[in-house]
Amino acid sequence: MSFEELRDFIVGQFGEGVIAAVKADNLQPYLELQTERLAEVCLTLHDHEQTYFDLLSCVTGIDNGPEAGTMEVAYNLYSIPYDHHLMLKVVVERNTTPDQPIPSVPTVSHIWRTADWHEREVFDMVGIYFKDHPDMRRILCAADWEGHPLRRDYELQEYYHGIKVPFDQHNELNGFKGEPQQLVGQPTPFSDKREKPE
Repeated sequence: MSFEELRDFIVGQFGEGVIAAVKADNLQPYLELQTERLAEVCLTLHDHEQTYFDLLSCVTGIDNGPEAGTMEVAYNLYSIPYDHHLMLKVVVERNTTPDQPIPSVPTVSHIWRTADWHEREVFDMVGIYFKDHPDMRRILCAADWEGHPLRRDYELQEYYHGIKVPFDQHNELNGFKGEPQQLVGQPTPFSDKREKPE
């Protein structure tokens, strides 16, 4: 099914109001859904014989920053038997102070098992809570880590359990030591660039 056919299918099942916005001119077109209707739309897209989106490829959390005041969650769906793709998004208001509750989105982990860890990663890194998730806890950072590292206004804590967190000169003393040689130095005789035949 094409993007337009999938949009029409969702409108036919749930009515025009379920779609908050259509972005068909993007590099990857997407439908922005009403946040509270996300799970029921996804369940139908998964179960219906015309769509059968059996794979949730990715869940991505996006922080639009304090100035915009919004956050997004993008869902990349794929149907293996029908070979069609669909991106869905929901937009939620961003909490601007620590005393406000963090944004909340319904879970889809009961539809696709892959959503379990994807949603936990978004919660951990961006700070979006997934309502009714069976195990909503951090997955990458320690359980008592402060803040969400991929938020635009994240401030790294100076110490964690008495250990200094930021290590100045890390790149100079370990790991990455500047631009790769082939970008700044002389080309090597074993260059991967092929010459055009004459």
